[in-house]
Amino acid sequence: MARVVDPGRRWRGAQVAETAGISVQQVRNYVDLGVLPPVERTPAGYRVFTDEHVRALAVVRRMAEGHGWARTREVMVAVHQGDLAAALAALDAGHAELDRERADIRRVLGAFETVVASPAAVLPAPRRGARIGEVADLVGVRTSQLRLWEQRGLVRPVRERGTGYRVYDAAEVRAAQVVALLRRGAYPFDIVAAVLDEMRTTGSAQRVRAELAKREQELHRRSLRRLRASATLHDYLRHLDPAPPG
Repeated sequence: MARVVDPGRRWRGAQVAETAGISVQQVRNYVDLGVLPPVERTPAGYRVFTDEHVRALAVVRRMAEGHGWARTREVMVAVHQGDLAAALAALDAGHAELDRERADIRRVLGAFETVVASPAAVLPAPRRGARIGEVADLVGVRTSQLRLWEQRGLVRPVRERGTGYRVYDAAEVRAAQVVALLRRGAYPFDIVAAVLDEMRTTGSAQRVRAELAKREQELHRRSLRRLRASATLHDYLRHLDPAPPG
């Protein structure tokens, strides 16, 4: 990537820092890290900043809002090293993360709706605490599966005093029913765990749906922030190289 830069105005470090509301030391740190372009020095050793540094600092701030500091640093260092491929790969990874999060939310919601719609999910639970064999019969699985689910933290029976036997209250019988239903639907354990966490935390179908919708809306906002950040970076790249590939 060819760099075509008109240095324009000369700036002091304090002036550059003031444009972003940060300290002069932070500006120096950004230069040392490669987040801002290299600086020239006067014969007396003072750093000389230009319009390019002010422009780059504005990009850093917008990028951090959308992508976070770690990825912003990775991208901007790659840009100033002339490694456009590495910068774009880092951006792609960030957008892919959001895509995975969005897919996970929808899978959790789909799994939850499967639970709500299934008659098996509302089987009557024993009034008293049930032992593992009773729960296995009720849910239609082997006791070994219940033990595995317990190891994974999906069901949480208590131990009976004196005997040490596992005892499942109504909530844990319900949890076992949910796990069995979702596993039969080939849902992975992480999605099963997410559904159970939502059910235990919110306590009602409407609140689970509302919480998942809230998370998806926040994901939309994060996606828009990343889009704005990427647009700002694109303008900066065009400034550095008026005729980039593609």
